[in-house]
Amino acid sequence: MDYRDTPEDAAFRQEVRSFIARELPADFRASPDVTLGVGTGEDERERDWLRKLATRGWVAPAWPREYGGAGLGVMQQFIFNEEMARARAPRPNFLGIGLAGPTIIVHGTDEQKREHLPGILSGDMFWCQGFSEPGAGSDLASLQTRAVQDGDDFIVNGQKIWTSGAHRADRMMLLARTDPDAPKHKGISYFLLNMKSPGITIRPLQNMADMHSFNEVFFDNVRVPKTDLLGQLNAGWYVATTTLDFERSGIINGVGLQSMLLEVIEFVRDAGRSQSVPRSLAGEIADRWIECEVAVQLSYRVATMQAKGLIPNQEASITKLYGSELGQRIARTAMHAAGLYGQLTEDSARAGRAGVFQSWYRIAVGSTLAGGTSEIQRGVIAQRGLGLPR
Repeated sequence: MDYRDTPEDAAFRQEVRSFIARELPADFRASPDVTLGVGTGEDERERDWLRKLATRGWVAPAWPREYGGAGLGVMQQFIFNEEMARARAPRPNFLGIGLAGPTIIVHGTDEQKREHLPGILSGDMFWCQGFSEPGAGSDLASLQTRAVQDGDDFIVNGQKIWTSGAHRADRMMLLARTDPDAPKHKGISYFLLNMKSPGITIRPLQNMADMHSFNEVFFDNVRVPKTDLLGQLNAGWYVATTTLDFERSGIINGVGLQSMLLEVIEFVRDAGRSQSVPRSLAGEIADRWIECEVAVQLSYRVATMQAKGLIPNQEASITKLYGSELGQRIARTAMHAAGLYGQLTEDSARAGRAGVFQSWYRIAVGSTLAGGTSEIQRGVIAQRGLGLPR
């Protein structure tokens, strides 16, 4: 494999680097962690950054030009994402730009594209994902939220949980059961739900890092117009797999993981000026660096397949599985490096690196759950990659 950029790609990489260096405020660089750059629009600086990206068409670089994107090729998309991660540049509105928008482009009507895509690009419309339920997580097709047709509307009743950003979202990618008598994968439909509709109740859920990003959402006779049905009635499972493929391809970035580890290395170097670094810790950091290189190579493999017109399926699951578990290992190494001080939060003067390590450690627990658990990814790899029986 030739790792060198073509002259055209090298020029594009330099263009992206120069833009970030010129336009991204130094105090708005994201903390490198397993949720790098996923904003909810609560920080006004996110909208300012989106407007700057929009001047180059880089809000959604992978989208076709006719829908407001940059229409970049696969390798240029990869270069763009790599440089954004290396610079720790925030990626606001990921659920809209990375999941909802591409799914609408694939499955939406012309009217739905005109209605929803401009607001995603401008940062005026934020999205959440209404998939998981208390009794339907890994076995998502067991969901029980119902949508019953009533004239030109559907009436939705049920509950969703672990809904990131629902308290801020304007729209939801909603999966609901529309045919209870069909096999569970066959009776689900996909809706573009207006979160301001009457009958929606949102309750906050604090995660173990003391952050309010999750919510549980309740639907009590919520009316959804038929025009908000995405794809065919009762074929929502196949639309949802499109969303999940986009999610699993973009949720882990090898360069972002390297950025995490570089933070640890910088911390250890600073500490090493006054005390020796234990040999065991040095070996642990070396192991993590090698593993980060493996994660980058897996990302290259996915990008290379896409550039050849191939669809990475088990390859995307391999990359997601490996990267999410590596994020947890890096967080543990950071805690080992900080010792007991690693437990301190940002409000403590003795907290190294502003207390970010303890935050990583707690946030990283969810990395092997978001976008499909490690067990689900192993099942995909076994069945689709190795041909093993279900």
